[in-house]
Amino acid sequence: LEHACRDGRVAGVKGFGAKTQAAILDNIAFAKSPEHDRMLWADADAIVQGLMAWMRGCPEVRRVEGAGSWRRGRETVGDLDLLVETLTPIVAEEWAHFERVVEALRTRGWGLGPPRKDEYVAGIQQFVMKGGSESQRLVDRLLINALIEARSCERFRLLAKEIQDEGLRAFYYELMVSEAGHYKTFLHLAKNYQPADYVLHRWADFLEKEGRLVATLPVRGDRMH
Repeated sequence: LEHACRDGRVAGVKGFGAKTQAAILDNIAFAKSPEHDRMLWADADAIVQGLMAWMRGCPEVRRVEGAGSWRRGRETVGDLDLLVETLTPIVAEEWAHFERVVEALRTRGWGLGPPRKDEYVAGIQQFVMKGGSESQRLVDRLLINALIEARSCERFRLLAKEIQDEGLRAFYYELMVSEAGHYKTFLHLAKNYQPADYVLHRWADFLEKEGRLVATLPVRGDRMH
């Protein structure tokens, strides 16, 4: 059709004309433009399913759904639209807390020390199963996060209860409440990927392993979080 238009043959067909021929060429150019490229729904579906499967494997992603032309089942699809609910609020909250810790250190004339390996975190990371399904490994990673948040909550509770500095006492209490919420969030998320009974059984297994790990760690005066 494009060749026929460029040769002027379409304009000579009864009922057509130069304007129609020009309009056809414009529409062909529009369809061939990469900016307006579309694919069959089945091809788009294969891509969407792959993207959603990958994103659901990310601990930060709480929920992902396809949208747009793909969701409406149109014959062809242009843009691939995905709706993603993430744990961004937790990340933002943790970063805000970190900035406040740095400020509290600065006002006291201190700064952050050199990074060091956290034997506890390194140890519990080994709890993640090596085999199993992708969703089972994801549950393990979520439970690791829940465990870290739960222990942080306990430590902040002790600090808020015992410290004499009124400002830090209020700050540590706020952190305690925040970490408790994060712990519950990660535990709840795990139940989205495996049945509740499985998650709770795995959680109990993690607690038992953690107990054995903690018994091997030395007591250090600089450890509080």
